[in-house]
Amino acid sequence: MYLITVEGGDGSGKGEAVRLLSVLAKRMAFPNVHVTHEPRRHSELGKLALSSVKLGNKTPLEEAGLFAADRLDHSHIFIRPQLAKGAVVVSDRNIHSSLIYQGVVGELGLEKVARMNAAAMVPDLVFWIDCDPEKAMKRIKSGTLRMTSQKQEYFETQEIQTTIRQGFHDLFGDGVTVPPPFNQCHVVGPIMNEGGLDELKSELRTQLRRFFNKKPEPLNVDRDDVDRTLLNNLVHEVKKQRRLPGAPQERTAIHIGWLGGKSPAQWMQDAEDNWPLESAQDNDVPATPFAHSCWSILGTLSLMVGSSEVPRLHASLGPVRMVTQRHTQRLIKWLLAENWIHKQQHHTPFADAQLFKLREERLGYARLTLAMWPLRSALSSWRRANPSKPWEDALADLFTVSEGKELPSALRKAVYDINQRLGILTSGHEGCPLPETAQELQVWWSMPPPDHSDS
Repeated sequence: MYLITVEGGDGSGKGEAVRLLSVLAKRMAFPNVHVTHEPRRHSELGKLALSSVKLGNKTPLEEAGLFAADRLDHSHIFIRPQLAKGAVVVSDRNIHSSLIYQGVVGELGLEKVARMNAAAMVPDLVFWIDCDPEKAMKRIKSGTLRMTSQKQEYFETQEIQTTIRQGFHDLFGDGVTVPPPFNQCHVVGPIMNEGGLDELKSELRTQLRRFFNKKPEPLNVDRDDVDRTLLNNLVHEVKKQRRLPGAPQERTAIHIGWLGGKSPAQWMQDAEDNWPLESAQDNDVPATPFAHSCWSILGTLSLMVGSSEVPRLHASLGPVRMVTQRHTQRLIKWLLAENWIHKQQHHTPFADAQLFKLREERLGYARLTLAMWPLRSALSSWRRANPSKPWEDALADLFTVSEGKELPSALRKAVYDINQRLGILTSGHEGCPLPETAQELQVWWSMPPPDHSDS
């Protein structure tokens, strides 16, 4: 979901920062963390780009073209498909290196280099690692950075490295306007790498957590597309359940009426009525069941195969539903105490981790949170503004527009995303078609299914 890049001069310690960032990111709720670099050493385009800087036999424009070709191929063949699956990609160098090395050192200019790379992925987060050029050159000459080749690249001189360092200071400072689309990146730095490894790791951890806690919109993929991909994976696991090998697929609640004969609005009211406010406040958990962490944990539990434990649940949240592991543990402990989930027997010998499972009577609300995720903030705001109104009115109020006006684009997208989510989860009523428009969604939201018990 996020592309993280590490930039800086040669010998600044980017490789060590990449390694540390990959370790740190693996502790968070991403399905995968991939490490890569530019130019690529194992692609034909990357080899041509590397050769140009080792031999110094290309013009700055030719060199920039080779780097851009490798980057575009890398972006669309490898990086974007991984981001679409919810992964984090950590890259040693990316577009900002080209802006400095070819745009500044090569004197092509930032605008020209940016235009040559405009179709590449845009880094979501950039770590700028800084180091005194004299110390950097000592690292380079020590041999540890050139284990695969003793041939020096043409820009590995203290003079050019000083120019490169100043270029990064100008690019990431206030003196230079970064050309679009690369002006959208969130840049952290300079992070000085002249001390110990622990100091570098601590700073990287702080900045990485700060970025993820803000839950920024990804720059290269659609957030809801990513979450639906991960929901599809969870649903696939549910659908694989069988009573016996070769037996017909078990009709679990994912396949039939998980709404249990209630309307979504009734489930919202039920959750509100059964959320122990005083206990929640005493235990430092959300005061309403409509908070991000509640929807995330309850919704994810509604699709977990069998019983779970906190590490497995946390790993299944994904980047959109991400909650810190500490908060996950606290909320799970409270949900157990308040009978929203229940303990399960551990059949693994000597296993200490506590197993738990969502109670069946909470399934309708829990799965509804996944369906209505694109409108969570809007519904929560509506309730704060309308504490006494029935939940049946919520969507009608949210979708009300002046005569002759269209529904705002953000709400139109939310309706589309909910329809796509229901395509994965089913409508919740057996035999009920999926709502496709805002009007159909209002009907689905407010009306329970017809009672066919006498027919």
